Amino acid sequence: VTAVVMPPASHSRVAHYEGRAPATYPQFGARSSAAEMEKIKAGNERWTKVVVALVLTVQVTMMVMMLRYSKTSTKYLSSTAVILAEALKIITCLLVLAWQHGAQLFQHLQKEVVGRPWDMLYVSVPALLFLVQNNLLFYSMECLEAVVYQVTYQLKILTTAVCMVLMLGKRLSGQQWVALLMLTCGVCLAQLDSSSNAVAKHATVSANSSLLPTLEKTPSSAKKYSGFVALIAACFISGFASVYTEKLLKQSSVSLWVRNVQLGVWSLAAGLIAFYSTAQAALEQGGFFQGYTPIVWGVVILQASSGILVALVIKLADNIVKTFSAAASLLFSSLLSVPIFGFRPSGQFAAGSCLVVLSAHIYAGGSLPVVVPSGCTGLRRRVSHKGAGTEYDERV
Repeated sequence: VTAVVMPPASHSRVAHYEGRAPATYPQFGARSSAAEMEKIKAGNERWTKVVVALVLTVQVTMMVMMLRYSKTSTKYLSSTAVILAEALKIITCLLVLAWQHGAQLFQHLQKEVVGRPWDMLYVSVPALLFLVQNNLLFYSMECLEAVVYQVTYQLKILTTAVCMVLMLGKRLSGQQWVALLMLTCGVCLAQLDSSSNAVAKHATVSANSSLLPTLEKTPSSAKKYSGFVALIAACFISGFASVYTEKLLKQSSVSLWVRNVQLGVWSLAAGLIAFYSTAQAALEQGGFFQGYTPIVWGVVILQASSGILVALVIKLADNIVKTFSAAASLLFSSLLSVPIFGFRPSGQFAAGSCLVVLSAHIYAGGSLPVVVPSGCTGLRRRVSHKGAGTEYDERV
């Protein structure tokens, strides 16, 4: 007698679908496949943000170190380096567009740049705002001590986050706000180290058009107040202009390279206006290229590439990721200054570095380590599974 055992209906369906792609399972495969694809896509986006942030950190660190060395080895006008960097950035973007469009380059530029005058007018806003910000920063440098300037200017981290919430609708959790506060405190501690004043200033300058705070005065109380107000205004302008630029890069069909050309044109115009209004006497004495060496040209190249990389990071990630990259470059440049420039990090600098690293970990979704006393070995916690609708106790 042969016994025939029929498998359960569920097993029969699995056998029936065996050998077919998960996406073709009508009951459960499509949902599972879509979830897997979303998971893979999220993972790829996360790694893309990490890679571009690391590249920007390395690039800015190199620029800070070379800028520091150029300032100690030769005398040149910093504003000329800014102008040349903007011009080189525009040329680089035009070369990329020529490679992409070939003989249709001029028609493409006429359509995207010349044919959109209102778009060019919108792009002028961040360039003009950064010009106003630079003037406010110069004024605040004259009115405030270096320590007050360095600490207060780190408020731009928080103002940028606030502008992202208001202008882009970005949602930040309470843990991420705590991480940003920790980042602000960490950068302040690292920059307050008196031994690292020069390096810290160059690191701050690298993200803000190479401003070089070198004045050290003891101003009156009224001038301190006006300088403090100017610095706070510069922080809000910095946050608004950065987020406005991010909005231009993300919420538009214009390519990254065309947008960089548009931004570069206005930045170049603003740089020329600032240069001829402040450095006319120095230009007449030594000329535009006075003090230029291969190191200075290296600074120009790195600064131009920094402008392109910053736009890439903002488009693929956001301004907060750029802020973490700038903070990391501050730490790396300071550590590299130990063997190169004889920098001696203090305990205060070490504490600030730890806060910066910990803030990045917490912002990315990590948690603080929990220390459980040795006597509390039987602690349990309630764990619930929403999908299954069950709850159970788990030993800590």
